[in-house]
Parts: sequence; C-alpha cells; structure tokens
Amino acid sequence: MRPNKIAFLSILTIFLGQNIFAQEVDLLGDLDAIAPTKAQPVAATFKSTRIINGHSVETIAAKHMDFRISHRFGTINSGFNNLWGLDQSRIRLGFEYGLTNDLTIGVGRSSYLKEYDYYLKYKLLKQKKGSVLNPITVSALISASTNTMDTAPEMKFYNNLQRQSYVGQLLIARKFGEKLSLEFNPTVVHRNLTSTPIDANTLIAAGIGGRIKLTKRTTFNGEYYYVANDLIGGSFTRDPIFKNNLSLGFDIETGGHVFQLHVSNSRGMIEKQFIGDTTDEWLKGGLYYGFNISRIFSFDKEQKKVHK
Repeated sequence: MRPNKIAFLSILTIFLGQNIFAQEVDLLGDLDAIAPTKAQPVAATFKSTRIINGHSVETIAAKHMDFRISHRFGTINSGFNNLWGLDQSRIRLGFEYGLTNDLTIGVGRSSYLKEYDYYLKYKLLKQKKGSVLNPITVSALISASTNTMDTAPEMKFYNNLQRQSYVGQLLIARKFGEKLSLEFNPTVVHRNLTSTPIDANTLIAAGIGGRIKLTKRTTFNGEYYYVANDLIGGSFTRDPIFKNNLSLGFDIETGGHVFQLHVSNSRGMIEKQFIGDTTDEWLKGGLYYGFNISRIFSFDKEQKKVHK
C-alpha cells in the first residue's frame, strides 16, 4: 500500500474515532440532564436551635443532647449602682434531646417567673442544594409552660390550669449561600391567665430572624417579633404596656460549644415571655444584656466507635 494511502486511512480512522467519541459524550450528557444526581440537603442554616431568644429550624441530631445555659441581666440603663444591670441576673437551664435527626424534645426551667417549659420540634421539610422543589426548610414547634410563682397581689392564680400557657409555631427558613440565612415564624401564643386583666389571652404574632456569617465561626444574628393583635381588634386587643421584642447579637462557635451574646428589650427566654410579656423599649434604654451557652453531648455508641 502506498504511503499516501496509508496516511489517508490513518487520518480517516482518527476523524471517525473522534466523532464516535463525541457522540458518546453527548449521549452521556443527555442522560445526566434526564436523570440528574439526587440533590443534597442544605446543612447548618443556623449554628444553634435558637436564633437568639426564638427557635431556629435546626433540630438536635439523633442520640445527642444539647445542654443550654441562658443568662439575662438587668437593664443597661439601671446605672452604676447595679453595674448597668450585671448585678441582676436571671437564668434558664435547658436540656434538649434528638429522638431522631428530625425530632427534638426539650425541657427547661427559668428563674424568671419560676417557669417550667417543655417543647417538641419536628423538621417537616429540608432545603436541598439547587432544588426548585425544596427551596426552604420547615419545622413545626409546639410548646407549653407552667408558672410556679407564689400567688401575688398583681397576679393571682385560683387554680393550676390558670398557670398554663401554650405556643404553636411554624418555622420557615432559607439559606442563601454560605453567608446569609433568613427565617419567618408565624406564631400563636395562648395564656390561660394574662399578666394584666385587659390583655388578650391569645396572641397572633409573626417573627422574622436571620444571620450573616462574618467568619468561619462567627455570625451576626437578629430577630424581631411583631404582635398583630391590635390589627384584629375585639377580644384580641393588647394591653398597650406590652411591646414588640427586638434582639441583636453574635454567635461564636468553638468546637462542641456555641456562645450567643446579645442585647434584647426582653428579659424572658421562652416564647410566652418575650412575645407576651415584653414591656421595655430600645429607644428608652430598656435593654437587657444576655448570653446563651450550648454544649452538645453524644450518646451514639456507633459514632463513638468511629472516632476512636
């Protein structure tokens, strides 16, 4: 065979091979478009189960317990004699446990109003990366609390049922990339006995909250709860002494701990308190400095074996 014919056949073979390979690549691309890989759930929309006072969409991992210590001091405008509120402290101790990755139970006790609280939170829907069908995370929260203070002239309890309060929330959040997370919380709070006789027993509120990631382990957080009862009127009208709650602060993550440092116009640490009983205002200096400390403990034996 002549050299020019050999060269021609070699070029023809290479050309045909390239076309066949290109067709195979295009076919594989078409198959990927028809059957894309399964979208993965978005992780860590928030660093903790709380944004500041209010719950986030996050739940505790299965067989893990979160021990939470929360402090609220007195008002900053209480002056030098009270060390700008640091002399006056209220504390809440809480235990939260993950029954599954999506279902968390929790109990706590606040020295403020000597109130016990207990809750159940379930993650209904998870945001998935790049998914149009799952663009948000949704959790449902139900909780109750019991006021165990002695009967006082300003608030008399005539039976144990009057000491009960109840909360229902839908927690709806979206993580926008690595820097920003936002949450919207439609809320209903019912108190069997209110702090003042002219205040509505049932409160309809809407909470908004979010975080901006500053560094790998630090975020700036904010939340605001608007009580909409006066828009409804009638038996839902609020006592005007109560105000909406605004809180601002920082989260600092250090391994198994999350420290939350913040300022709020509420001294209460559970929904019934900071949504229902806030009386101070930011513009009048009625601000409380506080912090939360969260420590996660694992009871998962299989996980411990992996880390050994």
